[in-house]
Amino acid sequence: MTKIKTAMIAGGGIGGLVTALKLHRMGITVRVFESVETIKALGVGINLLPHSVRVLTELGLADELKAAGIPTAELLYVNKFGQKIWQEPRGEAAGYHWPQYSIHRGRLQMLLLKAVKEQVGEHSVRTGHHLKSFQMMGGVVTAQFENRKTGESLGSYGADILIAADGIHSAVRKCFYPDEGLPKFSGRILWRGLTEAEPFLTGRSMIMAGYQDQKFVAYPVCPQTAQEGRSLVNWIAELAVPGEGPSRSDWNRKVEKDVFAAPFANWDFGWLNVPRLIEETKDVYEFPMVDRDPLPQWSFERVTLLGDAAHPMYPIGSNGASQAILDADALGEAILEHGDAETALRAYEDARRGPTANIVLANRKNGPEMVMQIVEDRAPNGFTSLNDVITQRELEDISNQYKQIAGFDREKLNQIVGAL
Repeated sequence: MTKIKTAMIAGGGIGGLVTALKLHRMGITVRVFESVETIKALGVGINLLPHSVRVLTELGLADELKAAGIPTAELLYVNKFGQKIWQEPRGEAAGYHWPQYSIHRGRLQMLLLKAVKEQVGEHSVRTGHHLKSFQMMGGVVTAQFENRKTGESLGSYGADILIAADGIHSAVRKCFYPDEGLPKFSGRILWRGLTEAEPFLTGRSMIMAGYQDQKFVAYPVCPQTAQEGRSLVNWIAELAVPGEGPSRSDWNRKVEKDVFAAPFANWDFGWLNVPRLIEETKDVYEFPMVDRDPLPQWSFERVTLLGDAAHPMYPIGSNGASQAILDADALGEAILEHGDAETALRAYEDARRGPTANIVLANRKNGPEMVMQIVEDRAPNGFTSLNDVITQRELEDISNQYKQIAGFDREKLNQIVGAL
């Protein structure tokens, strides 16, 4: 049996909740502390790659995922004229043992929250508890919490380890790296929305159109809408912008469509009408594309970082949520293998810090989406034959290299056998 008996998790997002499920299955008493007073189904669409779906399947959530998400059938890159650059099957359609899911982020979080309350305990998640400070003494981590709105002290709690899954603005990360400053702005802004529309392509397709400075992403996220012959489409419009980007207080703010819609006015590809999709959306939200530099260290004695607290990355390659889930799995496996808390947390860091740093840096170079930029650079006015612009070998190499970097090479992943 592991010497770690108790764990505190700061943050009730996807990474924190999956970590709670993983550690509970190992017999560890877990408490999750979340800053917001009520966890709501907020956000828009995300993707779960097969390696993260494997982890969630081993945690007993296969049926819940199937009911909540769309099993992605294919990924398609096109230029700004809708001409196909790259197309590949995804998930089970590509021969993986597990699906890839396109899913509403809030729906996934509520699914996980329900599972934690059922499996770990109704009172295992304490909302309205913002981590104020912590100390490590005598083999225990003691943390102090407060109500972030009122400043009221909510007392202290202790555990064998503290896991910081508190996001890109992590309070724990700031304790260890007080001079790091704000997240790094890419020079690009994302506008996101959800629209019910006619299905496009397979009805389970994920498309990316354009190039680095002007891009549009779309994919369906609701199986119930699909059963009715319609499609609830999650879309992202992205543009390069001058300046420093919105301040933190303005992230996720609702904006008018005329802020960004004009550059996409002619993007009607026949099989997808981008301006109509934007126009028919009720609410649009604005986000800066930001990340942080990879860190030299995540684990400090009995405290470690996880998910966006450890490795926030650009939303390229459908990787953010998936990597947090992989963190949770790796942390649990390290604790199983190493009885000592400090040794286990170092082993977890050794397993995950290098690979996630590689993804952060690859995403800064556009990850697999670099094929769109290559085509824009070589054929800004479109093309008659794609082979005159980029070779099939180049396309395949870029796709395969990113799968290796992100940890979902099909052959390697399919060799993983066994469950908890």
